[in-house]
Amino acid sequence: MKRLLLLIVLPSIIVAGCRDLPANTDAPAVTTIMDAGTEKKSQEDTTQFTQLTWSDTTDQSLGKLTPGKEIEITWRFKNTGKRPLIVEGVTAPCGCTIPEKPEKPLLPGEEGIIKAKFNGSGTGYIVKQVHVVANTNPSKNHTLSFSGEIPAQKQ
Repeated sequence: MKRLLLLIVLPSIIVAGCRDLPANTDAPAVTTIMDAGTEKKSQEDTTQFTQLTWSDTTDQSLGKLTPGKEIEITWRFKNTGKRPLIVEGVTAPCGCTIPEKPEKPLLPGEEGIIKAKFNGSGTGYIVKQVHVVANTNPSKNHTLSFSGEIPAQKQ
């Protein structure tokens, strides 16, 4: 009985899920493919990819830092491709670094900035990273970093 009910209900759920939705033109299209083993595979629409050129070095050396003093690091870039550039996300592996990304897509030729605020915690030589995901080719993933020396606080 359960199988019969499943066979009746499942097709109607699938048909309801196939209705047309408004297209989101800000994000790259993703197509989901079901194979015989019902494993989902995603293929991104590479026609929506663009190119990004970093205006600043992606590895910044900040020299000596003041313990506990917050600093802001910036990396400038330019959309050098032919499609709008969408920075999908920026993350930092540590809570001491808070990254920010542009909220709007950047048209070809436009410049943007990735910012990160570092709280100045720790001592010794530090290296921190910020990971950027964007609709870029040849790679969607970009790693930015900064380093510096934080002296031990005198007591």
